[in-house]
Amino acid sequence: MPAVPVAESLRSASPMPYWLDDPAHPPVLAGLAGPDSADLVVVGGGYLGLWTALLAKDRRPSRDVLLLEGATCGHAASGRNGGFCEASLTHGFGNGLSRWPSELEALLAMGRENLDAIERTIAEHAIDCDFVRAGSLAVATEPYQVAGLRSEHNEMRALGLASTWLDADALRERVDSPTFLAGVHDPDGAILEPARLAWGLRAACLSLGVRIAEQTPATGLSAVAGGVEVQTAGGPVRAGQVVLATNAFPPLLRRLRLMTVPVYDYALMTEPLSTTQREAIGWRGREGISDLGNQFHYFRTTRDGRILWGGYDAIYHYASGVKDEYDQRAETFEALARNFFTTFPQLAGLSFSHTWGGVIDTCTRFAAFYGTALQGRVGYALGFTGLGVGATRFAGDVLLDLLAGEDTPRTRLEMVRTKPVPFPPEPLRWAGIEATRRSLIRADANGGQENLWLKAMDRLGLGFDS
Repeated sequence: MPAVPVAESLRSASPMPYWLDDPAHPPVLAGLAGPDSADLVVVGGGYLGLWTALLAKDRRPSRDVLLLEGATCGHAASGRNGGFCEASLTHGFGNGLSRWPSELEALLAMGRENLDAIERTIAEHAIDCDFVRAGSLAVATEPYQVAGLRSEHNEMRALGLASTWLDADALRERVDSPTFLAGVHDPDGAILEPARLAWGLRAACLSLGVRIAEQTPATGLSAVAGGVEVQTAGGPVRAGQVVLATNAFPPLLRRLRLMTVPVYDYALMTEPLSTTQREAIGWRGREGISDLGNQFHYFRTTRDGRILWGGYDAIYHYASGVKDEYDQRAETFEALARNFFTTFPQLAGLSFSHTWGGVIDTCTRFAAFYGTALQGRVGYALGFTGLGVGATRFAGDVLLDLLAGEDTPRTRLEMVRTKPVPFPPEPLRWAGIEATRRSLIRADANGGQENLWLKAMDRLGLGFDS
């Protein structure tokens, strides 16, 4: 695609997340105005914190739950992600199969039950977030990817998943792109509007009696007699138990500082498609789609007929740098736009309305990990690696099980009982991540052939996913 049309398509785009540019944004809640206390304090107002608070009240309505949020609920990754609500708890079938093959059948069943529960909660609390359970499509766009996709489809079917194989003709009948060579449809997935889900969960929490203090950053954590004290900008908070749900933000526990790294992910949103443009690509089913490159794209439609197009670049900044200025990256937006028009050349001339980026947390196994601290009074989960829309609800249940000291099918999972290998300190961290990122780019350009570095990382169970 020539550079001028790509530049023109981005010219009028607003530099903010589309989902947060919404008049339905609720008013900001007051911050903590002095010392406080609660049975359970949840630190973080994203999906993990909101689901945990909601589930805690569901389990024991009399429990006093206080949620502390440094800015506003859903302002970060939970409000600006792609809105893919997957049943997978393991960051995809392939990652689960390679890491926890003996318990994958149980994990798949728990993932479906978790997605069902999310759907019920959205209906019960009348959350207007355009929840559409149309499943997901994984598409091969290079010849070498087809055999691997077919093999994964066969493994999915062997474990009882109702996935459907689509050859090039069948796939293009569903969604028409000249780059699509084959696909697999997994019915266990949904799309939704991420910010509205966060705001709806906040409203549901408030309706059940959860106290929420926004604009209240937590700055420290310490054990005290009979519980835990959380230091905040508004004063100290005493708690019987604490859940840390800060994910990509700096952890309050020192032990977690090398367990994840912040990585920047980017997305575009188009203007609404015309009737002619929609007919040119098909895509009437609202499936969420991702391709199979190491530098992969994810894309989905919206209720007003737009296309979200994200992914490709995953950018780590030295020393785990997090800055507002990193949210905009012109070279990534231009690459995304070029790739969009390569995928859908029939949409040439379409403009993008929004460009944005933001930080997510990733760990070396790509799926969330769990733990407790301070004599079992503090629980934490992090490392969702960008697929936490659905998995955060499951994590909330896990954390409440762990804090209660309960032996459950969830707490017995190897995935819950083990942790990933930590990242090394700088400068080795940056060098290793950059070597992996560059190797993945070369593999995409060379028919999927991995170099010695990637093969060594695979053997060690490590990686860096785009």
